[in-house]
Amino acid sequence: MADVITTSRADPGIAVVTVNSPPVNALTAQGWFDLADAVTAAGRDPECHVVVLRAEGRGFNAGVDIKEIQNDAGYAALIGANRGCAAAFAAVYECAVPVVAAVHGFCLGGGIGLVGNADVIVAADDATFGLPEVDRGALGAATHLARLVPQHMMRTLYYTASTVDAHQLHHHGSVHRVVPRGQLDDAAMELARTIGEKDTRVIRAAKEAINGIDPQPVHRSYRFEQGFTFELNLSGVSDSARQEFLDHGADDHRGQ
Repeated sequence: MADVITTSRADPGIAVVTVNSPPVNALTAQGWFDLADAVTAAGRDPECHVVVLRAEGRGFNAGVDIKEIQNDAGYAALIGANRGCAAAFAAVYECAVPVVAAVHGFCLGGGIGLVGNADVIVAADDATFGLPEVDRGALGAATHLARLVPQHMMRTLYYTASTVDAHQLHHHGSVHRVVPRGQLDDAAMELARTIGEKDTRVIRAAKEAINGIDPQPVHRSYRFEQGFTFELNLSGVSDSARQEFLDHGADDHRGQ
């Protein structure tokens, strides 16, 4: 099924961008670009005061569509995925208005890039977060995981491909609120309304100002990480790792 990115106006001033790409919201290269376009367009709308980024299905996001990369005899799909992810992460970070991420189920790989660049995260109590990249022969999004947990915890999670739950991230202050799964959308909308009621001229200026004082050049550091992913692909390491993953049931273990 094709990637589906829908945008709706739930309340005045609130744009809701929804990812719906069964079975696990692992996006193709085009899907990442579509997501970037949807978030950017929402922020450019002068009537929009805040964006809620959410997903349907089993989990928030499972990263890139590994099958698309593995089925490509060359490197076009990999380059597309790299550039698409970079575009989507940048769109969230640079969105002219605050982005509230509403996370349920698994948030893996590229999902970390999305939430790591969001302004606020609200999570369901079943949400888990992690980077399985090392098991897929790839690297990336350590830049964004480092925005969610302390440095040594980020390294441990990265090297072990382990996950943390929403309560742990709430403890570290990176998740604003943890709620039961059935209350996630309401909690995200409640927060979005609070932000949306502010003078959008001030909030838009605040978003730009906060990005301007960010100590981490997120775009440059993420692209630096991607260079090592390409190197691993050129050496053949990634290809064998992805195939092993696909041979052992990719849909059950999510994406990259």
